[in-house]
Amino acid sequence: MSKDEHCGPTGCEECKNGEGLDFDFTMAFQPIVNCRTREIFAHEALVRGLNNEGAGQIFEHVNDSNRYRFDQACRTKAIKLAAELGMKSLLSINFMPNAVYRPELCIRTTLAAAEKYNFPIEQIIFEITESEKVDDLAHVRNIVDYYRQRGFKTAIDDFGAGYAGLNLLAEIQTDIMKLDMALLRNIDTRKSSQIIVRGIVQVCTDLGMTVVAEGIETYEEYAVLRDMGIDLFQGYYFARPAFQSLAQVPAEVF
Repeated sequence: MSKDEHCGPTGCEECKNGEGLDFDFTMAFQPIVNCRTREIFAHEALVRGLNNEGAGQIFEHVNDSNRYRFDQACRTKAIKLAAELGMKSLLSINFMPNAVYRPELCIRTTLAAAEKYNFPIEQIIFEITESEKVDDLAHVRNIVDYYRQRGFKTAIDDFGAGYAGLNLLAEIQTDIMKLDMALLRNIDTRKSSQIIVRGIVQVCTDLGMTVVAEGIETYEEYAVLRDMGIDLFQGYYFARPAFQSLAQVPAEVF
């Protein structure tokens, strides 16, 4: 058992605040837009260094001994900053399933932060990241079920890349499915990708899941996916992540 697992059940202040980490970080926010209503549906919290260094530089410091503290600190920092910025949309927070060993205990930090900063839990989406392999799908399903019971929305991030594939979808149905950018890049000129994505959209519709197309960089990509019935989009075409602030989406992108 790691030292992080020892601190988990106590919900200690050190884990909440990220104390004990030998690095610090903050957040940028990238909007997820609804093309039908032309409004911001959610903002995804993205890890950044204190001088806006990329997430990759921060994750170099994350390991088995501090994974739990880091995951808890991400939640608290995202909620605190979202509240300070007056975020009215949903807030999407990534989480690493391997950092959550008992959801009823690990959720305490999130609940405490939401109460402290007066941020409604109904506005929080938890995204399952695909950056690490999860061998115990029953464990992930238990996490998702518990989070949904507590009033949080859930999402599978980067579907179609890494470890987030059909086996995960067969076992776990979340509120939202985010299609990986690799599936969508230049989709306007790739017939095979159009066929695959159209099939995934139909499956998600049948399962009652809302699809988000992420990593959109051109109007052509957006137009093809919009015509497939996708309403929610994220990517540089709409707005880049805003460092410790909320990005604005130009009306002309629609």
